[in-house]
Amino acid sequence: MNNIIILLSNIINVILPVLLSIAFIVLIERKILGYMQLRKGPAIVGPYGIIQTVADGIKLFIKENLKPLSATPALFFFSPALFLILALLLWTIIPCNNPLININLSLLLILGISSLSVYSLLGSGWASNSKYSLIGGIRAVAQTISYEISIGTILLSIIILSGTFNLNSIINSQNNSWFLFSCLPLSYIWFISTLAETNRTPFDLTEGESELVSGYNVEYAGGPFALFFLAEYANIIFINTLTSIIFLGGNLPINLFPINIINIAIKTAILSSIFLWIRASFPRFRYDQLMFLNWKSYLPFSIGILIWNIIIINIINNIPTNTF
Repeated sequence: MNNIIILLSNIINVILPVLLSIAFIVLIERKILGYMQLRKGPAIVGPYGIIQTVADGIKLFIKENLKPLSATPALFFFSPALFLILALLLWTIIPCNNPLININLSLLLILGISSLSVYSLLGSGWASNSKYSLIGGIRAVAQTISYEISIGTILLSIIILSGTFNLNSIINSQNNSWFLFSCLPLSYIWFISTLAETNRTPFDLTEGESELVSGYNVEYAGGPFALFFLAEYANIIFINTLTSIIFLGGNLPINLFPINIINIAIKTAILSSIFLWIRASFPRFRYDQLMFLNWKSYLPFSIGILIWNIIIINIINNIPTNTF
């Protein structure tokens, strides 16, 4: 019984901060876009509009859940729930004082769980029995799978350089220098790929209003739409947290606090702000440009860097120690 209570408390300790972070980043996004694009952001509900995000969430969940008559009910409502469950499950692997999942192959587990999200996207588009939803789902899956390959190739380079799959060990391997500096081209490709992986501007082509009428989630309203919304922003915060661990880890003098989790949170907040800045600054790409960027630019380059790292590590390992 005590073990069950401890497990439930740990789950709440993971879910509650994530939901609060989502509410905060949505509010900050609307404020930043309001200032950068000279339009007013939320300012009425609560002091400085602080309660606006909570009010929007309550409004969505109390609305009537509509479903097309021709839709498949079970898959139609299961897909957004699966999307949110996978997004929250990823947070259980983040290294902290008492992580729910603490294994040596944590990076491999992250790749496996994140790749399952394509089933919820395609399932929602297909179950809606709408041509717009189906096209949006297919485009979302193609985009996600394409950039997952580049992200996986970059992670292989990081694994080779750090010699481990464990996130804590990757953080400790950057005590002398961030991978951001030693792997500068890869960090740039990684950051752009995370924008495409999370469907953020200028790569939000799965929700292109002008051509797809909101894409795979066009038939969703109320609570199910809110689940998609929560999962999307949970993935945004998670991918920035993973970026701060992989490329900005380690105990450097620039760290403001001695606790790793606080340092990671500060770096995640900065990276998330850059995400919002990019949304306010760049127009949407064409879909062919999106695919060209990955398959003919980022993927060949990341594979070349991976081969180079393998050669260098093999040369270093084969050099006798008495030569130094």
